[in-house]
Amino acid sequence: MNSEKKCEVLCSQANKPVTLTVEQSRLVAERITEDYYVHLIADNLPVATRLELYSNRDSDDKKKEKDVQFEHGYRLGFTDVNKIYLHNHLSFILYYHREDMEEDQEHTYRVVRFEVIPQSIRLEDLKADEKSSCTLPEGTNSSPQEIDPTKENQLYFTYSVHWEESDIKWASRWDTYLTMSDVQIHWFSIINSVVVVFFLSGILSMIIIRTLRKDIANYNKEDDIEDTMEESGWKLVHGDVFRPPQYPMILSSLLGSGIQLFCMILIVIFVAMLGMLSPSSRGALMTTACFLFMFMGVFGGFSAGRLYRTLKGHRWKKGAFCTATLYPGVVFGICFILNCFIWGKHSSGAVPFPTMVALLCMWFGISLPLVYLGYYFGFRKQPYDNPVRTNQIPRQIPEQRWYMNRFVGILMAGILPFGAMFIELFFIFSAIWENQFYYLFGFLFLVFIILVVSCSQISIVMVYFQLCAEDYRWWWRNFLVSGGSAFYVLVYAIFYFVNKLDIVEFIPSLLYFGYTALMVLSFWLLTGTIGFYAAYMFVRKIYAAVKID
Repeated sequence: MNSEKKCEVLCSQANKPVTLTVEQSRLVAERITEDYYVHLIADNLPVATRLELYSNRDSDDKKKEKDVQFEHGYRLGFTDVNKIYLHNHLSFILYYHREDMEEDQEHTYRVVRFEVIPQSIRLEDLKADEKSSCTLPEGTNSSPQEIDPTKENQLYFTYSVHWEESDIKWASRWDTYLTMSDVQIHWFSIINSVVVVFFLSGILSMIIIRTLRKDIANYNKEDDIEDTMEESGWKLVHGDVFRPPQYPMILSSLLGSGIQLFCMILIVIFVAMLGMLSPSSRGALMTTACFLFMFMGVFGGFSAGRLYRTLKGHRWKKGAFCTATLYPGVVFGICFILNCFIWGKHSSGAVPFPTMVALLCMWFGISLPLVYLGYYFGFRKQPYDNPVRTNQIPRQIPEQRWYMNRFVGILMAGILPFGAMFIELFFIFSAIWENQFYYLFGFLFLVFIILVVSCSQISIVMVYFQLCAEDYRWWWRNFLVSGGSAFYVLVYAIFYFVNKLDIVEFIPSLLYFGYTALMVLSFWLLTGTIGFYAAYMFVRKIYAAVKID
């Protein structure tokens, strides 16, 4: 602590330079051209490179305003006119804060910032002595250290440490990493989304409530008018609207997993919004999400069991097993296959095998029993009471118009929720793939609420149109259509991959699309579940309001 080092040599015995073999040189050169970064950590702070951007473009302006931003890690090297140079000297600048103490006590120091200035200095310009210390060249007359990928290269790896006192308190030492230059964009996007959602919800509520009132008033009038007026619209399908769909077990299992996801995401975002999952505790977010998903199995199992009972299901044990394994099994399978590829590359980013086993144990030891417990109570509980009886014989469905097609429905229903969260999605993508920190959970919580509201509204409108067209098979269709925004997320992920990322290798592309598939699947389950429950409540409400003989 607080000991300056002018220039120290690393990795070499008695002032002999390090020799990179042809193989190593080629690898280093390849990594530099692929823009690799190096990440170091001191006292739990990641290293940052200071970038000074000049905001005023006028060259004659003496008072240029400096806009300081920080880049995580430092670049391994740089290329210039088809030559490749390696950063082989690191100047570390550690900022410390001196804590105030009583007079007789020693001061304590806290590291509050960790910066690096990487330099490239060729072998001839560095002078090393026996004690592994070295002398840096004076001024700017040194040449950078070139790496020739076709032959062996000799070089020194050196570093220097400089300590500076700083006013930053220990509690706010993460602020430099999280400085946001674009908070306004978030506010604009949120206000935009809120306005759009309120506007649409106003229109939807007016239309739906007015039409429904008219419908219900017409349907509930005395019988004398009914002879002259041919019945049409959603009242006609009252004998079939609650007819159980095909594959009720799979539907209830997916919806159970959706409820599990919903509870998990809600709690994680809320806790993160209160600042309990800061990026300084690495991996806290993922760990919390995994644990919560396991423990939310009770709610998932309960809602799935109750819905399965409502849909006239009988095999509750099989249903509970399906709920506990269908979605988590797909997630685990995809992650395991992707991890095998990462292991094959000997990457340090792979999930270690013991962790995989621990996750499996949590899945079968915590999640599965909890889902069974929830399912058992949900299945024993009174099923949801449907306000109308289902007829013995299913009614004929008239031929549907082209716009009642399922895919057209997905396209129409997905636009509004996707538009409401599109900007936040961009920031989340850049946090995951472009090595940024994401910590704006307050914004994310607002966006999540907007998403829930817009999904519910769209789903109600879609189910109303479908019942007016006398098509009563709404269970599966509504679940698929409500998750329509997941389709747009997929399209956006492909667009992002093509336009924003320069990924050329096979395995990184596979990882990108593997994780994107997981995101899209989870997002579809989440939005589909929200939409389904909104539509189910709506259908029960409107059929309870009409008199049926």
